[in-house]
Amino acid sequence: MRIRCGYEITYECPAPTPMLLMLNVRPERLSDLESPDLIRSNPLIDLTQYRDQFGNLCSRILAPAGRFTVSADFVIRDSGRPDEIFPDAEQMPVDRLPDDVIVFLLGSRYVETQELNDLAWKLFGDIPPGWARAQAIVKYAHERITFGYQHARPTKTATQAHEEQLGVCRDYAHLAIALCRCMNIPARYCTGYMGDIGIPVEGVMDFSAWMEVYLGGAWRTLDARHNKPRIGRVMMAMGRDATDVAIITHFGPATLAEFKVISDELPD
Repeated sequence: MRIRCGYEITYECPAPTPMLLMLNVRPERLSDLESPDLIRSNPLIDLTQYRDQFGNLCSRILAPAGRFTVSADFVIRDSGRPDEIFPDAEQMPVDRLPDDVIVFLLGSRYVETQELNDLAWKLFGDIPPGWARAQAIVKYAHERITFGYQHARPTKTATQAHEEQLGVCRDYAHLAIALCRCMNIPARYCTGYMGDIGIPVEGVMDFSAWMEVYLGGAWRTLDARHNKPRIGRVMMAMGRDATDVAIITHFGPATLAEFKVISDELPD
């Protein structure tokens, strides 16, 4: 399968504003690119890049005063297969987890494990550990929250999403991640492209958020927003929660003026 991905994001800045961008695909997908995944800007500006502690490709810019646009348009190959299911994936005891996985058991800015710990054990303590428990958590988050773009709020935490029962894909992910961590299942937050491939078109295209859990000795994809395998995920970044993978962080006043995302299947 071939997928066209890209975006066009425009800001209005009253003064030159430093920005941190996390808009490139993960290094694991670079070999799948048919055309370069390049960040373009209008007006043209300098850009420097580095890898963060999770291996995400980050870009640093100084956005000029006035109207400023970043964009990309590229083609990437994909297997075309839906997310895999691993019903026999076992949950590893905490004392045997790899060192670099432990951080994904800890609470973080949007994932308050202490607040949700008692609830998690009440709801899922009797479910066998492993894939069955992780899937039960995803199903609970999927049914607990009602989706709506009008419910988006950048400060909303997992606990608040659980209480309000309203949110967007990041809220589903944060809640499911929090409950998994409470049950000693390492879970990390993922963001990237996921178009309406293989399903009816659901609405305006946007970047998507999902999660990965560490079961059976590997990271496995789960999606509380949809609660079913999907086709055509292209990960851009992963981390503890949305703090680590914000697509654009601006260090000063900046108003979002236009926002467009593309993720469409192309003919072979």
